[in-house]
Amino acid sequence: MGFEKVEWEKVAIRKMDIQDLDEVISFETPNSGVLWSENMFIEEMRNPFAYCFVMGIEDRSKQRVIGFICFRNVAEESELLNICVHSDYRQLGAGRRLMEFYVEFGLRRGIKTFHLEVHFSNHSAIRLYQLFSYESSGMRKKFYQGKFDALLMTKKV
Repeated sequence: MGFEKVEWEKVAIRKMDIQDLDEVISFETPNSGVLWSENMFIEEMRNPFAYCFVMGIEDRSKQRVIGFICFRNVAEESELLNICVHSDYRQLGAGRRLMEFYVEFGLRRGIKTFHLEVHFSNHSAIRLYQLFSYESSGMRKKFYQGKFDALLMTKKV
Protein backbone atom coordinates (compact mmCIF):
# COMPACT_ATOMS: atom_id res chain seq x y z
CA MET A 1 0.00 0.00 0.00
CA GLY A 2 1.93 3.02 -1.24
CA PHE A 3 1.03 6.66 -0.87
CA GLU A 4 1.45 9.01 -3.81
CA LYS A 5 1.37 12.15 -1.72
CA VAL A 6 2.10 12.91 1.90
CA GLU A 7 0.40 15.86 3.53
CA TRP A 8 3.58 17.09 5.19
CA GLU A 9 1.70 19.68 7.24
CA LYS A 10 0.24 16.72 9.19
CA VAL A 11 3.70 15.27 9.87
CA ALA A 12 5.64 16.06 13.04
CA ILE A 13 8.91 14.85 14.54
CA ARG A 14 8.86 14.39 18.29
CA LYS A 15 10.83 12.63 21.00
CA MET A 16 10.31 8.86 20.99
CA ASP A 17 8.26 7.52 23.90
CA ILE A 18 8.02 3.99 25.27
CA GLN A 19 4.42 3.86 23.96
CA ASP A 20 5.84 4.23 20.42
CA LEU A 21 7.94 1.08 20.59
CA ASP A 22 5.33 -1.47 19.46
CA GLU A 23 4.75 0.57 16.31
CA VAL A 24 8.45 1.29 15.75
CA ILE A 25 9.46 -2.35 16.11
CA SER A 26 6.62 -3.47 13.82
CA PHE A 27 8.13 -1.74 10.78
CA GLU A 28 11.84 -1.64 11.54
CA THR A 29 13.64 -3.43 8.72
CA PRO A 30 16.86 -5.39 8.88
CA ASN A 31 18.60 -3.25 6.23
CA SER A 32 21.64 -3.23 8.45
CA GLY A 33 21.27 -6.91 9.20
CA VAL A 34 20.50 -6.12 12.84
CA LEU A 35 17.05 -5.46 14.28
CA TRP A 36 16.93 -3.52 17.50
CA SER A 37 15.06 -5.08 20.39
CA GLU A 38 12.68 -3.15 22.60
CA ASN A 39 15.38 -3.10 25.28
CA MET A 40 17.91 -1.59 22.86
CA PHE A 41 15.53 1.29 22.15
CA ILE A 42 14.83 1.74 25.87
CA GLU A 43 18.57 1.79 26.65
CA GLU A 44 19.12 4.49 24.01
CA MET A 45 16.19 6.56 25.31
CA ARG A 46 17.79 6.41 28.79
CA ASN A 47 21.33 7.20 27.61
CA PRO A 48 22.15 10.85 28.40
CA PHE A 49 24.11 11.21 25.13
CA ALA A 50 21.45 9.57 22.94
CA TYR A 51 18.41 10.95 21.19
CA CYS A 52 15.53 9.00 19.67
CA PHE A 53 12.77 10.67 17.69
CA VAL A 54 9.74 9.46 15.77
CA MET A 55 8.08 10.95 12.73
CA GLY A 56 4.30 10.81 13.12
CA ILE A 57 1.44 11.60 10.80
CA GLU A 58 -2.20 12.26 11.66
CA ASP A 59 -4.14 9.26 10.39
CA ARG A 60 -7.87 9.06 11.15
CA SER A 61 -7.55 11.31 14.22
CA LYS A 62 -4.69 9.18 15.59
CA GLN A 63 -1.00 9.78 15.17
CA ARG A 64 0.70 6.97 13.26
CA VAL A 65 4.48 6.54 13.50
CA ILE A 66 5.97 6.45 10.00
CA GLY A 67 9.65 6.73 10.78
CA PHE A 68 12.27 7.07 13.48
CA ILE A 69 15.86 8.15 14.01
CA CYS A 70 18.28 7.48 16.87
CA PHE A 71 21.71 9.04 17.34
CA ARG A 72 24.30 10.00 19.94
CA ASN A 73 26.04 13.33 20.42
CA VAL A 74 29.31 13.54 22.34
CA ALA A 75 31.23 16.83 22.39
CA GLU A 76 31.42 18.00 18.74
CA GLU A 77 30.68 14.60 17.18
CA SER A 78 27.48 12.73 16.42
CA GLU A 79 26.87 9.15 15.36
CA LEU A 80 23.71 8.09 13.56
CA LEU A 81 22.72 4.77 15.13
CA ASN A 82 19.44 3.85 13.46
CA ILE A 83 17.02 5.36 10.96
CA CYS A 84 14.01 3.71 9.37
CA VAL A 85 10.91 4.72 7.43
CA HIS A 86 7.73 2.62 7.27
CA SER A 87 7.60 0.81 3.91
CA ASP A 88 4.38 2.68 2.95
CA TYR A 89 6.28 5.98 3.13
CA ARG A 90 9.59 5.14 1.47
CA GLN A 91 10.75 7.10 -1.56
CA LEU A 92 8.42 9.98 -0.63
CA GLY A 93 10.88 12.18 1.24
CA ALA A 94 10.40 10.95 4.82
CA GLY A 95 14.00 9.72 5.15
CA ARG A 96 15.28 13.01 3.74
CA ARG A 97 13.18 14.93 6.28
CA LEU A 98 14.48 12.80 9.16
CA MET A 99 18.06 13.45 8.00
CA GLU A 100 17.37 17.20 7.68
CA PHE A 101 16.03 17.18 11.23
CA TYR A 102 19.07 15.23 12.48
CA VAL A 103 21.67 17.49 10.85
CA GLU A 104 19.90 20.68 11.96
CA PHE A 105 19.54 19.30 15.50
CA GLY A 106 23.27 18.55 15.59
CA LEU A 107 24.35 21.86 14.11
CA ARG A 108 22.31 23.75 16.72
CA ARG A 109 24.26 21.84 19.39
CA GLY A 110 27.70 22.53 17.93
CA ILE A 111 28.27 19.22 16.16
CA LYS A 112 31.16 19.49 13.68
CA THR A 113 31.51 15.84 12.57
CA PHE A 114 28.75 13.33 11.83
CA HIS A 115 29.47 9.58 11.56
CA LEU A 116 27.48 6.54 10.50
CA GLU A 117 27.82 2.94 9.41
CA VAL A 118 25.69 1.50 6.64
CA HIS A 119 25.44 -1.96 5.11
CA PHE A 120 27.62 -1.84 2.01
CA SER A 121 24.72 -3.05 -0.19
CA ASN A 122 22.12 -0.54 1.08
CA HIS A 123 22.42 1.70 -1.98
CA SER A 124 19.31 3.80 -1.31
CA ALA A 125 20.58 4.72 2.16
CA ILE A 126 24.06 5.48 0.82
CA ARG A 127 22.54 7.80 -1.81
CA LEU A 128 20.51 9.54 0.91
CA TYR A 129 23.60 10.09 3.04
CA GLN A 130 25.55 11.38 0.05
CA LEU A 131 22.82 14.00 -0.47
CA PHE A 132 23.80 15.29 2.97
CA SER A 133 27.50 15.47 2.04
CA TYR A 134 28.54 12.27 3.78
CA GLU A 135 31.64 10.72 2.25
CA SER A 136 33.05 7.23 2.52
CA SER A 137 35.67 7.13 5.27
CA GLY A 138 36.42 3.42 5.59
CA MET A 139 35.02 -0.07 5.88
CA ARG A 140 34.33 -2.39 8.80
CA LYS A 141 34.81 -5.94 7.58
CA LYS A 142 32.16 -8.47 8.64
CA PHE A 143 30.52 -5.87 10.88
CA TYR A 144 26.92 -7.05 10.44
CA GLN A 145 26.16 -10.55 11.72
CA GLY A 146 29.86 -11.35 11.42
CA LYS A 147 29.37 -11.67 7.63
CA PHE A 148 28.61 -8.36 5.94
CA ASP A 149 30.77 -5.28 5.57
CA ALA A 150 29.75 -1.85 6.79
CA LEU A 151 30.67 1.28 4.89
CA LEU A 152 31.80 4.05 7.25
CA MET A 153 30.64 7.51 6.21
CA THR A 154 31.53 10.90 7.65
CA LYS A 155 30.23 14.44 7.20
CA LYS A 156 32.35 17.37 8.39
CA VAL A 157 31.08 20.93 8.74
